Amino acid sequence: MNTSLNNFLTLLEQNTLLFYLFLAWSLFWKGIALWKAARNNHRYWFLALLILNFGGVLEILYVFVFSKGKKEDQQKVSQEVEHSEEKSEEKDDSSSQ
Repeated sequence: MNTSLNNFLTLLEQNTLLFYLFLAWSLFWKGIALWKAARNNHRYWFLALLILNFGGVLEILYVFVFSKGKKEDQQKVSQEVEHSEEKSEEKDDSSSQ
């Protein structure tokens, strides 16, 4: 395993354009994943994504696999809020009559 890592590092040292492309790729996905984790209030994911660096692999997995459930939760919460607002409006209407 060290041999393949050393070969990869040697390749990056010899080809600076490849290094900068890899860096841009990694930073792009890290930024998107950190933004999504913060928006979804996933504190532990945010910390893991901030500290660990796997060349964008963990970040891509988070964006496309692990962050999906939060939208469903947000929709449920917004429906519950709307429902509770409707109930409070009905109470206000009935009490004013």
